[in-house]
Amino acid sequence: MPRSLPIIFLLLVLSSAAHTQPPTPTEPPAVVTFTLDFPASQPEHYTIRVQSDGASHYQSRGRLSADSADTDSFDLDFTLLPETRQTIFALAAKAGYFQKDVDSHHKNLAFTGEKTLAYKDAQRSGESTYNYTNNSAVQELTALMQSLSTTLEFGHRLQYDLHYQKLALDEELKHMDDMARSHDLIEISAIRPILDQLIADPGVINVTRVRAQRLLERTAH
Repeated sequence: MPRSLPIIFLLLVLSSAAHTQPPTPTEPPAVVTFTLDFPASQPEHYTIRVQSDGASHYQSRGRLSADSADTDSFDLDFTLLPETRQTIFALAAKAGYFQKDVDSHHKNLAFTGEKTLAYKDAQRSGESTYNYTNNSAVQELTALMQSLSTTLEFGHRLQYDLHYQKLALDEELKHMDDMARSHDLIEISAIRPILDQLIADPGVINVTRVRAQRLLERTAH
């Protein structure tokens, strides 16, 4: 029996050492960023930052409306659905993580905004700026990001209308509903907190609150 004591003591020491070792550091999530600068559009500038764990951020700046000279900034943290997130990172991989120039450099093309796609993870990084591209993966990713911005800008306008012009909410929601039916919007769940505020506000007319609720219910299916 006494001979087993050193063995037991050694096991206890080893176990204690294992528990006191610092945890292995985890790699930061990969990030895809899309930026658009287009002074003639609304918004004139926006950035979408998407992490591989789904955590995302949107920031935009532009005029409140086409006939307004006033500008406003909008910031929103949201979480992308797994399917959309996987699509974004698959397209980034297909595009070579933007480590090469993706601009077509064709002359006489209409200017549709200066677009920049960037990728960064623990092993690699890349960034490319373009007006137009022939790269199919970049084309698809650009269209996805622009649709996402359209959805988030609806949230921006709804948030503004909720505070300053509630009578404008119903028309905005009608427009949003039409675009959702045409599959021109994605990730409506990203602006759910704003829609929930609208639905819960007793100062908003009932027909508008019902319209917002139906929009959320339809996108949940």
